Amino acid sequence: MRFLLEVDMDGDALTKDPTGELGRILRYWAGNLRHYPLEPGDGSVIYDSEYREAGRWRIEAEGKP
Repeated sequence: MRFLLEVDMDGDALTKDPTGELGRILRYWAGNLRHYPLEPGDGSVIYDSEYREAGRWRIEAEGKP
């Protein structure tokens, strides 16, 4: 399996404070992962501090492009 996290760094919140915003996103989603079984197909949209879509994370089976 593979865990993938994609964050669009061009959003308003991320261009204002990229280090702070990315750190907040990583902390929030690291804590939130316990609510998922973490199996292939699991995933969720990621939001920035302004509640705008900023990316997503997903679990893929090994070998999937």
